[in-house]
Amino acid sequence: MRAEVGLLTRNILIKGEMEPTCYGNEACKFFSFDTFGGHLKAERGFHSVHVEGVEFKHMGQQSMGHYPVHFHMNGDVDEMGGYDPPTYVKDLSIHHTFSRCVTVHGTNGLLVKDVVGYDALGHCFFTEDGPEERNTFDHCLGLLVKASTLLPSDRDSKMCRDITSGAYPGYVAKPRQDCSATSTFWMANPNNNLINCAAAGSEETGFWFIFHHVPTGPSEGMYSPGKSEHTPMGLFINNRAHSNYRAGMMLDHGVKTTEANAKDKRPYLSLVGARYSPHQDADPFKPRAPALVHHFVAYKNQDHGAWLRGGDIWLDDCQFADNGIGLTLASGGTFPDDDGSRQEVKNSLFVGESANRGMPDLNDQSWGPGGPDHLGRSLPRGVDFPIRGMQIYDGPINVQNCTFRKFIALDGRHTSAFGFRLNNTWQSCPNNNVTDITFDDVPITSRVFFGEPGPWFNKMEMDGDKTTIFHDIDGSVSEYPGAFLVKEDNWLLRHPDCIDIPDWRAAICSGHYAQIYVQTRNPANLNMKMVKDEYPDRPLELVGALGKRNHYQQFQPVDTPCTGTKQLLLRNDWMNVGICYPKGTEFTIISDIHNRLTKETRKTGVFMRTTQREKMGHSHQTRGYYYWEEDTGLLFLKIKAHNEKEDFAFCSVKGCERVKIKALIPPGSGPSDCMAEAYPKYTEMPVVDVPMPKKLPRSKLPHTLEHFLEVKLESYNTRFFHIKEDFSYTEVNGKKIYQSEDGIHVIVIDGHTGKILESKGFRNSILMGVPAQLENYITNLKDDGFDHLERETDKLAFVGFKGSFRPDWVRMSVDEERAKLHQVLPIPVVKMMKL
Repeated sequence: MRAEVGLLTRNILIKGEMEPTCYGNEACKFFSFDTFGGHLKAERGFHSVHVEGVEFKHMGQQSMGHYPVHFHMNGDVDEMGGYDPPTYVKDLSIHHTFSRCVTVHGTNGLLVKDVVGYDALGHCFFTEDGPEERNTFDHCLGLLVKASTLLPSDRDSKMCRDITSGAYPGYVAKPRQDCSATSTFWMANPNNNLINCAAAGSEETGFWFIFHHVPTGPSEGMYSPGKSEHTPMGLFINNRAHSNYRAGMMLDHGVKTTEANAKDKRPYLSLVGARYSPHQDADPFKPRAPALVHHFVAYKNQDHGAWLRGGDIWLDDCQFADNGIGLTLASGGTFPDDDGSRQEVKNSLFVGESANRGMPDLNDQSWGPGGPDHLGRSLPRGVDFPIRGMQIYDGPINVQNCTFRKFIALDGRHTSAFGFRLNNTWQSCPNNNVTDITFDDVPITSRVFFGEPGPWFNKMEMDGDKTTIFHDIDGSVSEYPGAFLVKEDNWLLRHPDCIDIPDWRAAICSGHYAQIYVQTRNPANLNMKMVKDEYPDRPLELVGALGKRNHYQQFQPVDTPCTGTKQLLLRNDWMNVGICYPKGTEFTIISDIHNRLTKETRKTGVFMRTTQREKMGHSHQTRGYYYWEEDTGLLFLKIKAHNEKEDFAFCSVKGCERVKIKALIPPGSGPSDCMAEAYPKYTEMPVVDVPMPKKLPRSKLPHTLEHFLEVKLESYNTRFFHIKEDFSYTEVNGKKIYQSEDGIHVIVIDGHTGKILESKGFRNSILMGVPAQLENYITNLKDDGFDHLERETDKLAFVGFKGSFRPDWVRMSVDEERAKLHQVLPIPVVKMMKL
């Protein structure tokens, strides 16, 4: 985190002659100073170009093609182009420029080494049209990069709204979507090398990899559509990015390669969506070629250390510190474009709040207490912004052998080593694997946070907010090896033995989980309610991942398939589903396989109607059966996967196996909700298909004072006390304490060690109710973090705490049948400072 040092003066100076103020052009709407500087341009046909040891000042113009150093449409300028020695620029100081620093346009193989770019307008180190490849930026430094008027991606919000040239009449800009991408290094093709470079102080981003679906400008036609999205990444080694606004590094988005029109009013080269999926020779039919990010350091970036979206993107030996969010790995959606790909980060360090506290700024409201010492410090986006180290978005991702340090939540600010994307419409997949995680100076309560309604999280009503999940392979996060961490109120995934973690707003569960993909058309603007037969009173309501104006809608919840295998969606996995339709509906149901690469679809089977529901189990690959129960309005199907798949794939090796239902619904029918007719008819007793893993013993936990104490409280179901199983009991870390008489039972646990100190019962009295001696007993407990657990035999369970604050895990359960609580408590109990 040392200060960047760059040499700005050189013996050779090329300098633009400037007027005292801005004059005579559109740029004066945005700049008060003269922006008409000089420029150096190398065009095709030169014998050799080597520029070294030169200072450029007041260069570049707010017009296209005029930059301090500009290589324009030169083709290959290295050995491949016959240049020996290859073309290079070295030891340059480019500062106080009015349009970029070094522009590489339609040029390949250029070496840009030991170049300092300081105080520049627009993308500083800039590749332009998309076909630029094999260029190397080695030991380059870019500092203080500001918005410019040239391209939509250069512009800030005001410029984006005010500059309408090139837009279709009626265009209303969305600045954060269409523009606002000013970057120190702007890579229009992934096949370029970035080594030992630093990007700091950009108004938006340090390093941005962007994709041109087809080449733009004078490079039009130089490669086939989509090639850049599949091109393997060049070297990205030992780079750092800090003090940027949006992100240290972005790998996402493309640019609009068509002119504005009535259907898409955005101007040419506005930002659009794109998905990166690198393959050998840029051929999606060949093996994947993972993009490797090695030893990347990102710190003090206000929003993200890095946001990377696409197919195989692998990080190794990286460091993230003091960012709003350290790292987000985003797929092309949890039904991805590059099916079977994964993203991973290994052997890396995440620091929430380092000892680099910063300095207060009277104009900056993001100053407040933080860190282990709760001293004042600069904060990413506000005093209550939820800081996260690794943000889980969709997946599949793999996080392995990573260390998380100094993530400490405060009262009024959620901070966690692992967190989830806020206000998320997309669902996360169960194949998000986490293993070999180390926590250093991270309270156990701050390891994970699944979110709750409130500031920044809003109402937690989007599909992704409700369906978060990841797999704790070795128990290094939860202390339960092989467990899944799920949102506490997702009853599609819960079972009776799940263990609550109230501080995390999560539950520890076991199971075989799979993600299903539901696409709806005609109409496409409906919501979907899903319910598990075991918990009909706990439905999951989804609104869909897409906007309501789309021609189709998609839902991607995680559910529990019926399978004896350990991998998800392998051959012979199956699931029984019931779908509500209005009475009188007629169906045509087929199955097919869709190859996403070739866009070919092959019909594989037809579903026939049966009057015997049990006959659905007789289906095979070419013919299946459906059961239509008109009385309840339920269409029953047994959905089965027939073909093998790769480890991280959502589809089989032969393609995506699909079931397509065409329903002819009677006119005038509204949305169907058959819950009242289906339940309690189809209600089932909750069962545990996969046993819960055993908690790691203390001897196998990391050397830390903190650990989880597993506590289970359950009231009795009958009054036949001679049947031991019907006793009310409390269980602490596997040790059961039975209550054999009517009344209230108190178990006292040391809040520092988790040791059971004593067990005491208090009999109820019809006249007195709860006896006075119980109140006296609790009052006399030491007020220094002792836990007390209360049990009452009349269907009540309570976990409480005696102390000067109320932990998040204090809760009560009251039930007509049997009250039950099963949760973990952090030991020792630590009080956090209030903001």
